Formats: sequence, C-alpha cells, structure tokens
Amino acid sequence: MAILTNNLGFPRIGENRELKKATEAFWKGTLAEEELRQCAADIRRKNWQRQKEKGIDLIPSNDFSLYDQMLDMCCVLGAVPERFGWSGGQVGCDTYFAMARGVQQEDPPRGVPALEMTKWFDTNYHYLVPEFHRDQEFCLSFNKTLDEFAEAMKLGIKTKPVLIGPLSFLILGKEKEAGFDRLSLLTRLLPVYTELLNHLAARGAEWMQIDEPCLALDLTEAHKEAYERAFQEINQSVSGVKIILTSYFGPLDNNLELKLKLPADAYHFDLVRGEIDLEAVLSSFPAAASLSLGVINGRNIWKNNYQRSMAIIQKARDKVGAERLMVAPSCSLIHVPITLANEPFLNPELKAVLAFAAEKLEEIATLAGLAEGSLDPSLIEQNQQIHQAWQIRPEITNPQVRARLKNITAEDLQRSHRFTERIRKQRKVLSLPLFPTTTTGSFPQTREIRAARRRFKQGELSRTVYEDFIQKEIQRVIEEQEELGLDVLVHGEFERNDMVEYFAELFQGFAFMTNGWVQSFGSRYVKPPIIYGDVQRPEPMTVRWICHAQSLTARPVKGMLTGPVTMARWSFVREDQPRSETTRQIALAIRDEVHDLEQAGIRIIQIDEPALREGLPFKRQAWNTYLQWAVEAFRLACCCVRDETQIHTHMCYSEFNDIIEAISAMDADVLAIEASRSQMELLEVFEEKTYPNQIGPGVYDVHSPRVPEVSEIVRLLEKACEVLPRENIWVNPDCGLKTRSDPESRASLRNLVDAARVMRDRYAGKS
Repeated sequence: MAILTNNLGFPRIGENRELKKATEAFWKGTLAEEELRQCAADIRRKNWQRQKEKGIDLIPSNDFSLYDQMLDMCCVLGAVPERFGWSGGQVGCDTYFAMARGVQQEDPPRGVPALEMTKWFDTNYHYLVPEFHRDQEFCLSFNKTLDEFAEAMKLGIKTKPVLIGPLSFLILGKEKEAGFDRLSLLTRLLPVYTELLNHLAARGAEWMQIDEPCLALDLTEAHKEAYERAFQEINQSVSGVKIILTSYFGPLDNNLELKLKLPADAYHFDLVRGEIDLEAVLSSFPAAASLSLGVINGRNIWKNNYQRSMAIIQKARDKVGAERLMVAPSCSLIHVPITLANEPFLNPELKAVLAFAAEKLEEIATLAGLAEGSLDPSLIEQNQQIHQAWQIRPEITNPQVRARLKNITAEDLQRSHRFTERIRKQRKVLSLPLFPTTTTGSFPQTREIRAARRRFKQGELSRTVYEDFIQKEIQRVIEEQEELGLDVLVHGEFERNDMVEYFAELFQGFAFMTNGWVQSFGSRYVKPPIIYGDVQRPEPMTVRWICHAQSLTARPVKGMLTGPVTMARWSFVREDQPRSETTRQIALAIRDEVHDLEQAGIRIIQIDEPALREGLPFKRQAWNTYLQWAVEAFRLACCCVRDETQIHTHMCYSEFNDIIEAISAMDADVLAIEASRSQMELLEVFEEKTYPNQIGPGVYDVHSPRVPEVSEIVRLLEKACEVLPRENIWVNPDCGLKTRSDPESRASLRNLVDAARVMRDRYAGKS
C-alpha cells in the first residue's frame, strides 16, 4: 500500500505578501472586510491547490490565520476577555483585531490593551497569550474551522483540519487572577472542544490534526493526568473522524510514554530535532495506529538529506509496515519562505542546496515515492552529490576567523571593573537625570523612506543622493527627539531594512533573499538571512551613521547593534557546525564594530538580544549549557570597551523571569525589557531576586496603535519603583517604533517624557 504524505501547515502570508497588504489596508479603513476575506480565501485556495498538485495526501486546513492561530483558538472557544466588549455570538473582525492590537478610541477617549504577546516556543513567531479567569466559560463562537473545511470541499479537496490541542491551549495561556489553576478549566473546555470535532466529523472530515507541542516541555504530574483525561474524553465523545496527535520542536524524552498512551489514530513525531526518540517510538508503537515521520525540517531551509531520511523511513517501515506510515515535515512550514522560484538572485550553487515550503512539499512526495519503490533510487545518490559539492566550496571556511576564535581568552569576556564602579564613571560622563528617557532604537519607517531604499536598491537613486536623504532623515529625527525632551537619542535606523538583515548584508558568510518572507507576528514579516559560511565583518557598518547623528546634538546618541545570539537565531543557520560556534563568530564581528564605535567617541552602545530567551532548550536540564555559551557570546561582543562606555541591551516578547540570573550575567549596564503588555508582571521576579544593574521596563506597547496616557505610564513606573531602586530605572517603550506611524510615536513619546517628569518631581530629593 502507498505511504501517505502528510503536511502539518503551510505559510499563510501569500506569495507576494498579499495578506500583509490586505490586513494593513483594512486597519487603515481603505479595504472593506469583504475584500479582506476574499484575499484570505484566495491565499487558502492557492495553498490547497499547490499542495494537491505536489502530491500531498493529507492537506491541512485551519492552518491559515488573519493574525495568529492561538488568537483564532481564543475566538473559536469564546475565550474573549471582558474588556473587549464582546457580547456573545460570532466573534467579528473588530473584536478579533482589537484582541490582537488593542484599541485607541478617540471619543470618548478610551484605551483597551491587546492580549499579551510572546514567542511560540523557540521560534521567532509570536503568539497571543490566552487569558483565563476562575469563572471562565467556553462556547463555539467563531466558525472559521468549519467554514474553511467547507471552503476546501467546494474546491474538491478534503482537508485535514488543524487545531491547537486543549492542553497546549491552556498551558500556553495565563491566569489573570490569583488563586486558581487554569488546568481546572479543562472540565469546561472539553465539551466545547469535542463539540467542534463532532461538527467537523459531521461535515465529512476524515482526519483531524490536534497539535500538542507542549508534550515537548517539562510536564508536571498534574499536566500528565490532564492529558490522559482530555484524550480519553475526546476518544469517548468523538466519532467518525481519525485523530493525528502531533508534537514537534524537540524530543519527548520522558513524555514519550505519555504520548503513546493517549488514544489516537496516528502519532506525529519531529524526527529532525527528536530523532533520539525513534528507537523508543518503534519499540512501543501501538499496533493499530499510523506513524507520521517528521523527517523534513520545517524550521530551516536546507535541502533534505535523502540518505539520512530514508534510513529513518526504512527503519520505521520494517517495524510498522508501509500501510501505516506517513512522511511529513517536522512541524508546520509557516517558519520558512514559500518558494525558491521567487529568488532569482541567489547564488546558484547555494540555491541548489536549499528548499523552501513548496520545495519541501516535493521532498515529502519524493521520499514517500522512494520508500514505496515507485521512484528511481538514483535520486538518493544525486541528492548526496549536491550536498557534497556544496561542502567543499571555499567560501564556507575562513581560516582567519577560526584562528581568532581559538585565541579567545577569559579576559576577553570580562569588563575591566564591576558595575558599581563603572556606573559612577558613566554618571559623571553622561550627566543624565533621574528616570532617564530613551527609545529602544528604530523610528517609524515612512512610505518615503521605504520608497527611497527600494529605488536605491533598484539603481534608480545614486548612492550619493540616497545617503544624503538618509542623513536628512537622521537630522529630522534628532531634532524631533530633542523637541520631545528625550535624554538619550537614537539615529532612527532609517538606513536599515531589518535589524538582522541589515547586518547580514554587510557580513561575510551571510546570504540574503529578495522575497524570502516569513511571518513574525500579525502583519510583521521578516526575511531571515542565510548563514552559509564563517562570519566576518569586512569594514565598519554603522559608525558613519551614528557619528553623523552624534554630530547634530550635545545629548548622547546610542550606537545600535544586533547581538550575536539574535543574529544567529533569526537567521537560517548553517547545520554543518554547532550553533554556538556560529554565534561566537558573529560575536567577534560585532566586537569589532563595538570597538570602532567607541573609538569614534560614541558613549552608549546598545546590543539587542531579544532572542536570548527564545533559544532556551525546552528541558530545564539543558538550560545551563545553552545559557553559558549564549551569555559568553554577548560578553565577547561587548567586553572590549572602557568603563565609561555604557552598554545597553534590549529584550522583548518572551518569558524572562526564569533566566534572570543569566540576564544579570550578561553584565549590560542597562537592560531595556518588554513589560507593558503584562502590566509589569516581569517585575515580580525582582521581589525575590535583585537585578544588579540598571533596567528600563517597557512602559508602553509599540505593537498597538493606542497612545498610552501619562497616568498609565506613571502607574507602571510606580510599580517598578516598588521593586527596583529608582536611581536604576530608565523610561522607554517596549520595543522599536519602526512599525508605528509618526503621529502615534510622537504622541506616545511625549506622554512618556511627561510621565518621567512627573516621577522626577515626585521623587526629587528623596534618597
């Protein structure tokens, strides 16, 4: 019998970023809701048809989202917080996007904060965090899952609906009041969940994919008991549909036995990151179930190694039989670009060893055909030859970089003196007030700025004209910040397309794409660069722009750099050496830039590391190894400076409480950290653990269009003063302002500065 091909999810952004353009036009009021929905339907249709044409048997539906799949699940189950004014019935577009982005109402003035946002496991995708209360009720309130299944049926395609599992939905959410455990809501959740599954079965669904990625985490006994209870009830209450229980992003280790105990018709395993589980899976696999083998990497863009994958498939076939096997990607393909066909300018030799989402569909079908014996086995040898030809190319290895790394010493990872001595010198040099104000880097990238950059890249603007334009934009934003009253300024980052891609274009060892977009959150898409070889900085990258900005003002201007961990994590990283080694190479390149900035007279240098927490292994036993090399990479990048030079870092949209010791060990003089969406929840950790250096807990959410009131910012700063020494508190937004409009940014920053002045007046002269 044929081996089935099973896809877990496909990019929903559209091949030409149609979804971004449509949603942003809808938010601006220039596109009707009907037009937005038609755009979404067009993307889904193309995705389903592409997968059918590529030979995928189990094609997912409900993997599409206008914003985020966890937000979708909140709406499907009626988990809409009271502040959004939902009165029941179907959740509409206005409520949906209000949960995602917050609300700024002018008359009467009212601000409604969005749901908290954080990282989806260790990816650069952000999800919206469900909020739970003790009296939480659930009901089917969003027909998306049913409608999209019916939509595909009309096209002649019977899809496999995808749902976030009930336990992962609860575990990844948060209690919004004290004194109860959100797992207690499972009893109320399950009847609604099974009702949805039965509706799908009644509509003709044959297979249903239930995603339980939390099975890769450390689970408590309460979690495990809840898993068994939930899937027993699903098994007893749902009929007429077959369940694929799906986990991904890592090995299951001691949760493997639990997963195989949960009743399901098929089990999917990530065998890219979790190949270590394979022997245990095969030795105890249920006799009647099917096995989905996640052998295609859904997280990276390198061509599959057919020889390695076929060894896994053959081993599974010998044990389980071909009739019970599925070939699949390790996880959803939303983490990779759509197709290599849109990359005409990539180096042909590099392009030959890459596979994006569309190409991965072909790999899935090819591996299934090879395993069945319906395709020529010489394809395996051809695949090996492509890999081998790439590995011997000279641009992969740089002996100079490797020699520098061998000569790194412990002294290279240490500042000259402790923070307590450094800060005395820095205060004398910088002369900043109490509650100093700053931003975290970027200013709004206007239509004019994006157009100028595009015209420059297309050769329509000369370098001289383009650089003169950028200098004028820097002058404009310096004057604006001075007028607003900010204490530490930034140059606005107008020359940068993206905080990672910009540097990748200037490093050796990186390649960058033209249309390799992936979703980070909502309508925010990025083009992760490709790290294919040893990394080196040929020449200074930011010095001229920062120095130009500093020449325009007497106030300090921060040099703005992206840290080594973030550069590596937000790129498609090479797989022929440990990620730690690649990160150390990047750290050395950044160290050279830090040195040049300091030599040019820049007194504050910010090295952003928003991805530090994102890279934390799922299992706590592996944390120390990762945190040690990640922290050392940051210190390698910045510990070359004098005591008087102040090092800042910035982190956002992750759970940082449990790694605060590692963040302290980075020894940045100032830490700017996202805190507003959680209403300063992060600061709870400081009631137990003292953060030794200065900190700027973000006081407003830059990913919402609402403008925070002065009183709101003051209230958050007062919360910070309860747990932090006031002389150590900075005042800054959560993140960069790149995606906001100029009017929104000016209004928010004006309120931020006014709030800092209120705090100075309130605490003037107090010790």
